[in-house]
Amino acid sequence: MSIRTAAVVLAVALPALAVRDPSKPTWWDKYQYLSTHAPDASPDGTVSLSVGRNVDVSNECGPQSETFIAIDPTRPKRLAAGSNEIFRNPMRGYFSTDNGASWGGVDLPLPACKNQNGTCFGSDPSLAFDSRGTLYYSYIVVYFGNGNGVSATQMAVARSTDGGRTYPQATFFALAGGSSHFNDKPMVTADQNAASPFRDNVYVAWDAAIGGSTGGGVQVATSSDGGATFSLARVDGPSGQGHSIGATVTTGPRGEVYVAWNDIAKNAIVFNSSLDGGATWGAPRVISFKSIRFDIAIPAESVRAALVYPACDTDRSTGPRSGRVTCSWMDLAEDGAHTDLYASVSDDGGATWSARGTIGESLPRVDRFNHWLATDPVTGQVNVSYYDTRNDTTGAGFMTDVYLSQSADGQTFGASVRVSDVSSNEHDCNGTFPCDSINYGNQQGDYEGVAAYGGVVHPIWTDSRRNQTPGPTCATRGLMEEVFTATVK
Repeated sequence: MSIRTAAVVLAVALPALAVRDPSKPTWWDKYQYLSTHAPDASPDGTVSLSVGRNVDVSNECGPQSETFIAIDPTRPKRLAAGSNEIFRNPMRGYFSTDNGASWGGVDLPLPACKNQNGTCFGSDPSLAFDSRGTLYYSYIVVYFGNGNGVSATQMAVARSTDGGRTYPQATFFALAGGSSHFNDKPMVTADQNAASPFRDNVYVAWDAAIGGSTGGGVQVATSSDGGATFSLARVDGPSGQGHSIGATVTTGPRGEVYVAWNDIAKNAIVFNSSLDGGATWGAPRVISFKSIRFDIAIPAESVRAALVYPACDTDRSTGPRSGRVTCSWMDLAEDGAHTDLYASVSDDGGATWSARGTIGESLPRVDRFNHWLATDPVTGQVNVSYYDTRNDTTGAGFMTDVYLSQSADGQTFGASVRVSDVSSNEHDCNGTFPCDSINYGNQQGDYEGVAAYGGVVHPIWTDSRRNQTPGPTCATRGLMEEVFTATVK
């Protein structure tokens, strides 16, 4: 029996917790909750609780998911992060000035939602600093209300000049109206490269999962004025609307712009590039074909299912592999019954790619998923952070930890390092299933983040270690999924 068949059996046995519909955008579960519940109140506190080597960044009631983190290259101890707020409308931002030892929190701006049929919420965080220390936070705005479902989606980029403490400016663009027009999973980067003619350009890549913004497909928005305005380009060629998911974007040392995504129609990880600051794009090229088309309901993420997407970065150091692009993604493990992580590199701007290699050690009966990749711009070291089930004690593969794998060249990875100091279970609470303290519609979400600079690495993730810990206003369901980070040197 394949894992996909097993997932279907699980969904049939537990109809109230069915695997998500792949035709819906990844933020659909948050919409379903907020369309029938009043949003939770804003949290009061801003400083986190440290738990051993791990730091609870969010420390608030209600679940968070899908985390991202960025390092200010002008002040590397200044970090900024973000996450979804599943029971609240706005996105959540986090900031640290002490290398991640303590954190503050802030809500991101939303537009005047009443003009778009009732209310709105944010989803899918991504953050990037430019070379001057200006921070950009990208997300989606979903408009809905008055019992009429989703009326529109829009892209958003908020700007901060104080390391993420405040976001006084936000640009909202690429409005897509109608319930069948969904924008999904934006990722942002800023060109920090000193030799680039497009230095400090801001780029946002996303997929118009079902129709979406003008032109549909995989979109890239470019700003050359500090995020005040954006121009749009479609980069996935004629593959058609609704055939792609999980776009990611990075820049090269001479201003190259690189975008990769999961092409569902081709069942491949696909890549494209621009050499003129996002003005024009080449023809899409396949990095690697794969086995899992869209997602897979592994036991640790059995309800939401683990999404297939690439995470890519470029070596911008002055080392011997400067300019090398490394991309990672999830696919079936060699046993055909679990998931593993793979990487490929290109030294010619994405024209050709190495055969895929396994990230870290391949372990039997272990699932690895929800990865992110960051190449250190100082050392050139490739870092991949991910969830891993090797420490599961349930016998069913429910328990996860966060691990970090590192490579000097993006092809040969050393032994992985355990980052989380407590294992997490997004399936049950001490054997009780379902459990009110788990947000099954999102579980760990679709991705986590990692950032690196000067040999210091900061993974960020959500886990459920405090799911049943009462808080001042959440005594009944506990804190639920919290955001954690750690510093790895």
